[in-house]
Amino acid sequence: MKIAFIAHDKKKDDMIEFVKRYKEVFEGHELFGTGTTGGLITEITGLQVHRFLSGPLGGDQQIGAKVAQGEMDFIIFLRDPLTSQPHEPDVNALLRICDVHCVPLATNIGSAEVFVKALKSYQNLK
Repeated sequence: MKIAFIAHDKKKDDMIEFVKRYKEVFEGHELFGTGTTGGLITEITGLQVHRFLSGPLGGDQQIGAKVAQGEMDFIIFLRDPLTSQPHEPDVNALLRICDVHCVPLATNIGSAEVFVKALKSYQNLK
């Protein structure tokens, strides 16, 4: 599977803890991330993450393009709903493109847990 990670600044620590907790699930998948988030995941977990630009510099849109091209299977995007984002139109465009192309998108730890636990169960069946 091709899995992308995006996290707003106040959610980056949550993302790192989440990826560390499920590292064994993510191993063996092709991982992508926006610049800072992807770099932190690689640095802290050792997982190889293909990095796009930082979100505000176009990384969200680059991941959206991969979704539109059928080249992304699952997105974990930990959003900060309490802080205004200068690139909110890019965020909304990514959410829309995931809906248009039926790509699963987790926007908080609760939904990410559901998706990743399902992925883990599927892997255990193999």
